Amino acid sequence: MLFGWLILLAAFCAWLSTGGSGFFRQERVGQHGVSFRILKLRTMRVANGRQTTATASHDPRITRVGAILRKTKVDELPQFWNVLWGDMSVVGPRPDVPGFADQLQGKDRDILQLRPGITGLASLVFRHEEDLLAQADNPEAFNSEVIYPAKVRLNLRYLHDYTLRRDIMYILATFVPSLRARVAPAFTAS
Repeated sequence: MLFGWLILLAAFCAWLSTGGSGFFRQERVGQHGVSFRILKLRTMRVANGRQTTATASHDPRITRVGAILRKTKVDELPQFWNVLWGDMSVVGPRPDVPGFADQLQGKDRDILQLRPGITGLASLVFRHEEDLLAQADNPEAFNSEVIYPAKVRLNLRYLHDYTLRRDIMYILATFVPSLRARVAPAFTAS
């Protein structure tokens, strides 16, 4: 309710800039490996033949409005509907597209016990993921070989070290930049 006006305004701007619906639905892997459709604001134009799960900040499909929505994370706000529907939680591992979380093996599959979240430890640590991918020679490989395994380790740590206090800190750090620098490194050092 609090962000409804902002979501509608952003969806209208996204519709104008992308030429498609202001909203975007995509299949993601949720708790216990069950698929669900995530709701986000559309930030990219459709490009025929271009399919990737690793989106770098300089991706030509991202519109100017989309870049602003992505940078401010306003494109993530519609996911509160997924929280209300029970597919997601406010805090937890980000839900992955098929081909990642559903392919986890051994103890790494323990992450699937968790309901995916809008924000969390790995989200805070990799809040500049698109910029990291933009610097990589092969963003797809860098995502698969470096970023994703690091996120798995962080999400396992979240699973095993969960406290309500930490969840509250992750939520606050999502919105307060000065807390981000203190929270993420504090929980990633081991």
